[in-house]
Amino acid sequence: MSKKQTATEELYDVTIGGGGYVGLSLALALKQSEPSMKIALVDLRPRSAIENDPRSSAIAAGAVRMLDQLGIWYKLEDESQPITEMIVTDSKLHDSVRPIFLTFAGDVDDGEPFAHMVQNNHMVGALHDAATDAGVHIFAPDSVKDFAVEPAHVNITLGSGKSIQSRLIVAADGVRSKLRDLAGIQCNRWAYNQSGIVTTVAHERPHNGRAEEHFLPSGPFAILPLKGNRSSIVWTEKTAEANRLVNGDEFTFEIELERRFGHHLGELKLDGPRQAFPLNLVLARSFVSNRFALAGDAAHGIHPIAGQGLNFGFKDVAALSEVLVDAHRLGLDIGAAHILERYQSWRRFDTWQMGMTTDVLNRLFSNNIDPVRAVRDLGLGLVERMPFLKKHFIGEAAGLAGPSPKLLLGNPL
Repeated sequence: MSKKQTATEELYDVTIGGGGYVGLSLALALKQSEPSMKIALVDLRPRSAIENDPRSSAIAAGAVRMLDQLGIWYKLEDESQPITEMIVTDSKLHDSVRPIFLTFAGDVDDGEPFAHMVQNNHMVGALHDAATDAGVHIFAPDSVKDFAVEPAHVNITLGSGKSIQSRLIVAADGVRSKLRDLAGIQCNRWAYNQSGIVTTVAHERPHNGRAEEHFLPSGPFAILPLKGNRSSIVWTEKTAEANRLVNGDEFTFEIELERRFGHHLGELKLDGPRQAFPLNLVLARSFVSNRFALAGDAAHGIHPIAGQGLNFGFKDVAALSEVLVDAHRLGLDIGAAHILERYQSWRRFDTWQMGMTTDVLNRLFSNNIDPVRAVRDLGLGLVERMPFLKKHFIGEAAGLAGPSPKLLLGNPL
């Protein structure tokens, strides 16, 4: 039997657990599109902690359109770096020459690059401020300690001791999602025994907006352009070696970095902290449950080889917000199973397909077997010579392949 709402239990339409880019952009999209909706967001971090994230992310063109529609891109554009070109090489670490097998250049539309590099703290900070201004109720620092599903709502207990109710709860609390575990949703997992080293470097010469991905035996080494003569590094290594490099002295790290980076941009210097993150494939077996939905890394953690993890999170936001807003405008129960199933059918196959694709690519390129290298290099060369295939891959990189939600097209809900 559903307990009655008490004076201390506020009833929200949607409660979101997790205040990263997924949780905040979902809250903002819902509140901006339907101001009458009551939206709550629960985050372990206070607003001040957002400034401490030194990382940067590649934001695809579709996600940029969504951020523009949400009214925050103008705050980020001047500090963002357009990616105007991308090259792909395949070599051994000691090779003196790295032949370029594949190049991507050009805009999605006239004057619209297929991606931008944006600092995470700028993006998440702008989303947080916009969500607050729009009227999203943010509980921070706080957490969802537990929840119980009733026929018409969810009873939610926060870590602070406060109790609230909600018609729907959305887990956007990352790849190690506590809310996913509380909902009893199982995952398919695979550990790669690899870690992604993330840092920022300053270099002597300009990058001219060019991104580089070098396939090396230990995994991909990506150089992503930032504002000024700076680049973000996403460097895949075996976990033991990654830990040694990150925890060792700076001089050794810079020597190993230079071996992989090369000398084409002149002298290198570390311009940020070194961090290492274990890489795993994590795919939720279901994206929804009773009055419950997963979004972002809580639903899927994929290898960064294709650079699509963050952008797939934004796709989740665009699809889920469109489904919920449509249902709300029709006066339907936004937590009902058939409403949430529409979201799952939109996103789950696409996500599993990308998860399997990145898994195969990582296995194909993270090895030093000469016959395998010959086959994959032949494949890269064929793509380079087929403009229609390159156009398709640019569309994928821009986040605009397949049926796109309205926000990714830059349209209002």
